[in-house]
Amino acid sequence: MNTISRRLVLGGIGAAGAAGILAGCGEGSAGKPGAAPATGDGGAKGYDGPNVELDFWNGFTGGDGPYMRKLVDQFNSENANIKVKMTVMQWADYYTKLPTAVGSGRGPAVAIMHVDSLATNAARNVIEPLDDVAKALELKQEDFSEVVWKAGEFNGKRYGIPLDVHPLGFFYNKTVMSQAGLDPAKPPTNADEYAAALDALKGKGIQGHWATPFPFTGVLTVQALLWQFGGDLFNDDSSKATWHEEGGVKALTWFSDLVKNGHSPKNVAQDADNIAVMNGKNAFVWNGIWNINTFKEKKGLEWGVAPLPNIGGTKAAWAGSHQFVLPKLKTADQNKSTAARVFVNYISQKSLEWAKGGQVPARKQVRESAEFKALPEQAALATQIDDLHFPPSVPGIGDALNELNKAVNEAVLLKTEPAKALGDAAARADKILEANRKKYGA
Repeated sequence: MNTISRRLVLGGIGAAGAAGILAGCGEGSAGKPGAAPATGDGGAKGYDGPNVELDFWNGFTGGDGPYMRKLVDQFNSENANIKVKMTVMQWADYYTKLPTAVGSGRGPAVAIMHVDSLATNAARNVIEPLDDVAKALELKQEDFSEVVWKAGEFNGKRYGIPLDVHPLGFFYNKTVMSQAGLDPAKPPTNADEYAAALDALKGKGIQGHWATPFPFTGVLTVQALLWQFGGDLFNDDSSKATWHEEGGVKALTWFSDLVKNGHSPKNVAQDADNIAVMNGKNAFVWNGIWNINTFKEKKGLEWGVAPLPNIGGTKAAWAGSHQFVLPKLKTADQNKSTAARVFVNYISQKSLEWAKGGQVPARKQVRESAEFKALPEQAALATQIDDLHFPPSVPGIGDALNELNKAVNEAVLLKTEPAKALGDAAARADKILEANRKKYGA
């Protein structure tokens, strides 16, 4: 997952881009472009109908792509009467094209969607409910984690079948830590240890945690810190932004102080924080689980990964999730609908292989298996499963989150103090939330 466009549509920042794009699309999505959802056994009994071809869209353009293609090929080899054709595109292009394609009857039969885009697409009738699939597989909340299971729901219906969770993790350069006299086998786990480590690094002339002003990884880090400090992005009904309250101010202050206190250069470029860790110029970076394979590809790099340090007092981490969705079919096709469900069922049960691409399997049974625990880096980040947070399942929520992106940018670039940046952003977001409630009929 090495492309910036790939990263910029993950989870909370995915909503900011993807949902904003979706909100700007008109034709074929505000009305009811799709046929009624299929009924039946949810694909649990397989498919014995005539030969059918399924288009499968996703944005797996990075290192995860070959893993999914391998699974698709395996499915095709085991199902003679179903041929799945996988189409891969940049996520930004995907979220632009999907609603229009569905509205014109040219949409795929199966797709992958980031969890924070489900509500927007469900509200615009781009994707159909999947309660029949969950029922057929006898899927229950206890099969997953509560947060990822509930994230696939909107208005009391299920629209996503969880495939994975991709949380933020703590990556560190062991060689750089040793240069500062730190024990590379004991990365910092709390605020005091982290502060001591940063001071030790600074004493050796090393800026230990570079703070980027961009959504990736700055906003992801600030969101994780906000939850750790006991804050939240929005109030209970998501009618108001609350990131400007105490938890959010503490989070953004801690992060922007990395620059003020000399632990980070000013004006860190996109991805420069991660590259600096790989090149021995930076010690710590909070990055997504997909970064595991990026670090593995760097020859000679001595590194480690662990759950996020608990800076604020409450264990918490940002996460995204890929979920299977079934786009609406403009013309009802029971064969395609059933075959699509068979495919979703199949891949959902192959999440161990998918985990090798840099993911945490959504299914609890797979996460707890010996085979998954044999993937030490993924398994380490999977221990955060009950501490993960997603943006609320609200249509157009990313439009509001865009304002948080601006606040983080202003504060980290030392243009505006954190409290004012967050307060101004929250005021703008509240107006957006009100407009979206009218727009989506909430």
